[in-house]
Amino acid sequence: MLTKTAVAGIAASALLASVAFAQQSPSATTDSATTAAPAASSDTSSFKGNWRTSKLVGLNVYNDSNESLGSINDLLTDKSGDIKGVVIGVGGFLGVGEHLVAVPIDKVKFVDEPIAYTGTAGAPASGGARPGTTGTGTTTGAAPAAAPPKKNPWYPDHAVFSATKDQLKSMPEFKYSTE
Repeated sequence: MLTKTAVAGIAASALLASVAFAQQSPSATTDSATTAAPAASSDTSSFKGNWRTSKLVGLNVYNDSNESLGSINDLLTDKSGDIKGVVIGVGGFLGVGEHLVAVPIDKVKFVDEPIAYTGTAGAPASGGARPGTTGTGTTTGAAPAAAPPKKNPWYPDHAVFSATKDQLKSMPEFKYSTE
């Protein structure tokens, strides 16, 4: 008797849940004026070519000589939301001892391509470094060729600012003030 009651209760719950679900979904007979049209801004193709600001924060910053300057710590906007400045963290280790500098956004160039190093990328380091090996255990002199990284359309690879690390460190430090 208890089993029959439990089965009947579960069946009734499932039936009521399906009826409630059917009432929530729009039916084919619903007037098109009463259904909400999707917003035009939800079309992701209209934002193609724009970058995510969440991916710009933390982006590495280099100078014209491909020397690392630091990373982007923050973006400064005006009240309408237009980005006006970039806060770059220079020096320090893991954020400790870092010198923050604010620079105008138009002085920072964002680059899609990875940094082109002029040194030998696949050369083994001198002083006790092991030579590259293949999967069979034989030693070769060259590292396996890596596939070029695929560009991401939602954020750049790095940023470029025309200054040296010493020039940035000599700039006035940016401080978040509450005044």
